[in-house]
Amino acid sequence: MSGIEFITAEVCPFAQRTHLALKEKGLEYTHREVDLADKPAWFEKVSPYSKVPVLKHGDVVVYESAIINEYIDEVWPTPALMPAEPARRALARIWIDFANSRLVGAFYKALSAPDADARAEAASALTKALDLIEDEGLARLGAGPYWLGSEVSLVDLAFYPHFERLPALAHYRGVDIPARCTRLKTWLAAMGERPSVVATRHDEAYYIASYRRYADAA
Repeated sequence: MSGIEFITAEVCPFAQRTHLALKEKGLEYTHREVDLADKPAWFEKVSPYSKVPVLKHGDVVVYESAIINEYIDEVWPTPALMPAEPARRALARIWIDFANSRLVGAFYKALSAPDADARAEAASALTKALDLIEDEGLARLGAGPYWLGSEVSLVDLAFYPHFERLPALAHYRGVDIPARCTRLKTWLAAMGERPSVVATRHDEAYYIASYRRYADAA
């Protein structure tokens, strides 16, 4: 046993990032689910930001999904989920930051914007982000189905969970992947076949129900 405790909430896309990493590495772990609407007292002690995921590995406690995933890749280096070359590693981190700072923000703004004008602006920002992913990301970075080529990486794991949840945004706000983004759709199909995704995903109905509160609150 590897001594890993994975603290998560299935609905959370950031927690799914780490769940995917654990599955891709083939690691054994204990799985502890948290109700985000009724967080237990013990959770506040291990998660200073009061967010999932959290990874406990022996006496080490790591939080924030992108940081957890790099920790996992460094402690258990096979199979590698980051490039060996420093320049490619930097590029991977740039795109992970893009996922965090551009894609995620646009996703939630499009879902929770309070009026039609704000929603249209947020939808436009999200569409621009998807176009950039298509033209500057997937079209340039590698000759394979994944972000960096033929092998899955932490970049793929950073982006995928929000695309799994995109049907909720399409349902409530009519925002979806543009038809021209064929590389993006090919990537999404390739990710959908990975055992790690099959083991952690939910269907469209689950996310439509789970994200109703964001849409109704707008």
